[in-house]
Amino acid sequence: MSRPTVADIRALKGKRPLSMLFVETPDEAAAAAAAGIDLLSIIDPLWTPEMRVAAGDCFVQVGLLYGELVTAEDYLRAAHRAMRIGGDCCYCAAGLNTVKTLADEGIPVVGHVGLVPSKATWTGGFRAVGKTADQALKVWADVQALERAGAFGAELEVVPDRVAAEIVRRSSLIFMGMGAGPHADAQYLFAEDVLGHTRGHRPRHAKTYRNFRAEFDRLQQERITAFAEFRADVESGAYPAAEHNVTIKDAEFGAFVAGIATPA
Repeated sequence: MSRPTVADIRALKGKRPLSMLFVETPDEAAAAAAAGIDLLSIIDPLWTPEMRVAAGDCFVQVGLLYGELVTAEDYLRAAHRAMRIGGDCCYCAAGLNTVKTLADEGIPVVGHVGLVPSKATWTGGFRAVGKTADQALKVWADVQALERAGAFGAELEVVPDRVAAEIVRRSSLIFMGMGAGPHADAQYLFAEDVLGHTRGHRPRHAKTYRNFRAEFDRLQQERITAFAEFRADVESGAYPAAEHNVTIKDAEFGAFVAGIATPA
């Protein structure tokens, strides 16, 4: 299997649902690749050549950080850097002019519609968007604006499933759905939610498949116990033991003692 291109992802629209995970470590990226996950989202500060290798044949969306980057030139430089490392597209929550700047340079751009966390104050906070006809039409207008700006796709977050279905079938964009029902082109979850060690709020649409929090807690207790045992060994003299020491032959040691005892 070879890594899919933008053209490959576009060709899959309407053919089969894609799986997508937000990952933060090479271990998570490698596990996702081994599991056959289609798409990964990795934020720019964590996007490194090591992560590209770990991600294997996964198509990677590199998240450009809104607020850390400000001007269109900031985004453009960051996007080119991300693509040089091996990113397949870039996520951009900045304005349409910035999206267009990236798209005009041939960089595949993913925008964001519905609940946009960095701009949630405009839609009433962290809640569903599109539950009224006016709101839903505004989401559709945002989609059309992204299309005109040249975006490749859009994260579609926390909108009613029927609204999402109509938008997905009427638009050429690839939609990464988070709490947007079954009709999005890709179903997108955070690895920490899937693995059960969510930090902070766990969204309604998250599904947990393992309880890593309990395992992390167990491992932390094991760390504390191991460190305490080490401290006790140091205090009692049990560490270092003979097997931890470097040896020297008696003759060499004797010569050393004689030499060090002789005044310079």
